[in-house]
Amino acid sequence: MYGLIVENFAGYIKTKYGEEAWDTVRRLANIDTPTFAIHQVYPEQLISKLAKKAFNTLGCTADEFYEGMGFYFVELAGKYGYGDVLALLGRELRDFLNGLDNLHEYLKFSYPRLRAPSYFVDNETPNGLVLHYRSKRRGFTSYTVGQLKAVAQTYYKMQIDIDVIESEILFDTVHVSFQLKFDNKQQNIVNSDLVREEARLPAVSSAMLFDIFPFIIVFGEDMVIQSIGRSLTEILPRMVGMKMDEYFDVVRPLIEFKFDTVLARSNNIFELTTNEPVAKLLKNFGALNEDDVDDIEDMDNLMEDAGEEKFLHLKGQMHYMQDWNVVMFLCSPAIKDLDQLGLSGLYVCDLSMHDFSRDLLLASSQQSSDLREALDSEVEKTKLMEESMQKLDEEMRRSDQLLSQMMPKSVSDKVKSGASTVDTCEIFESVTIIFNDIPMFSDICAKCDGMQIVTMLNTMFGIFDILSDRNQIYKVETVKDCFVGVCGAPERVNNHAERIMDMALDMRDCVQFVPDPRPGVEDHIKIRLGSHSGQVVGGIVGNKCPRYCLFGDAMNTSSRMMSFGEPQKVHVSGVVAGLLPKAFTVTERGKVTVKGKGEMVTFWVDSKANRVPPSREEVLPNEAKEK
Repeated sequence: MYGLIVENFAGYIKTKYGEEAWDTVRRLANIDTPTFAIHQVYPEQLISKLAKKAFNTLGCTADEFYEGMGFYFVELAGKYGYGDVLALLGRELRDFLNGLDNLHEYLKFSYPRLRAPSYFVDNETPNGLVLHYRSKRRGFTSYTVGQLKAVAQTYYKMQIDIDVIESEILFDTVHVSFQLKFDNKQQNIVNSDLVREEARLPAVSSAMLFDIFPFIIVFGEDMVIQSIGRSLTEILPRMVGMKMDEYFDVVRPLIEFKFDTVLARSNNIFELTTNEPVAKLLKNFGALNEDDVDDIEDMDNLMEDAGEEKFLHLKGQMHYMQDWNVVMFLCSPAIKDLDQLGLSGLYVCDLSMHDFSRDLLLASSQQSSDLREALDSEVEKTKLMEESMQKLDEEMRRSDQLLSQMMPKSVSDKVKSGASTVDTCEIFESVTIIFNDIPMFSDICAKCDGMQIVTMLNTMFGIFDILSDRNQIYKVETVKDCFVGVCGAPERVNNHAERIMDMALDMRDCVQFVPDPRPGVEDHIKIRLGSHSGQVVGGIVGNKCPRYCLFGDAMNTSSRMMSFGEPQKVHVSGVVAGLLPKAFTVTERGKVTVKGKGEMVTFWVDSKANRVPPSREEVLPNEAKEK
């Protein structure tokens, strides 16, 4: 699958849902590349892998998404310079649809490994027509509907209704029939005088016809080849008398190779390929070995076969001659360079003079080296761009990670979207806050050097960070020896008091893993813990170094609970004690005179039933790795 389709997928999400939605989808799908080179081939599974994540993330159905993606394709095609091709493919919508199958033939020069769908029209009426769609890929029906609606609206200024009247899978090919309803009255009537004038022209002899079309093949209703052109006679004279469906396979359109089926597709360009390598046919002067007739090689995926140049490809129009009841395949060899021309046993003089076959072949040979260098340069630039985008993504991830450490994700998303600091402020009616400090911190600072103090604080706060994640607590700040955490803000929860007490008990128990650095003290550090529940206001403070801060009486009271607590105990207000479930063991301390609050009845939280304290390995993972 070419990158043009993948870029169509990405571009539609960016246009409708935003850049951030696309980043989310590709990261969920583990796709590092944010952009795709339109001429590069990517794995077929890439779209389905992205689509599964897109539908869940964006909250849309597959049909809705693919139809919108198909509609956006027409806009994307215009950006890449294909708009003129679409605009000039047909004078009216019916002309466009009749020539739709041929469109992909033109694109094969830019996309040589294209596995294009096939289309043909029938049952035309003044009110619409039936369009038949064939594809090796599944799941693109709605995508095609979106493309057809976009073409009708963009280039023909009309709205069309499209219904799926039949859909089935035959072998590995999807067959879908669309009923298109639109004003299909023909605007131009052929001049009858001109038709009568053409009727008076002299008949063309068969010898002249076979000279004008050196690669013509004439076959009858029984599919037996009756005549061939001058150039084919030079290389494969024994082809005459063979059956077309045994000698050739149809690459395009995707149909069964039968006489009646060919007649129904007269508006399509046909591409046939020999069932045997051309070198083998040249040795036998075009005759098939009898053993090979019953063992025809499967060519369904020939367009992606790296050895396709070993076979002779013929491309042209199937023209039915009613008087003779035969079909004339007016074709030319599909040859990309002089090397392939030589392998086919042909010379430049064998090609038609009245078309551009010779000019295109010689020009392509002269320009192939320059084109190859240009393509190699484009691939190299694309590779460098992808590497740069990957580095940019990595830096963006680091920036997001750093920002999430400074403020909650919900708040950082607002900041990134352009919200001011005032817009980030919120009132939280009920949260629970935990404060802690080290009572002997001043003495530790007096008796220890700076590195010992930093090591102690790093160990303690590192443990508290792990406990915050474990208990889903947001760390508001750390100042000196003080840790401040909150539950209920910025994400509102009902059991905020219970979570904070789980955190407090874990903190109390885990400081046993932090040794007291003072000389002669063979013990761990001891902390005081205090908590209170109430209303706070949360928001971003500062521009140069913004921080997420909480303000309110609940913060002051929590700090007071810590200050009037005792080492290795959890001191809480009556509000917190009233919010805790019965699993906690709470002991009333009595009345305590609290500075700025007066007398308060406070409590000790001693334990919780069935609680398992964190192990040393859980809170000090780096220490476990070193061992």
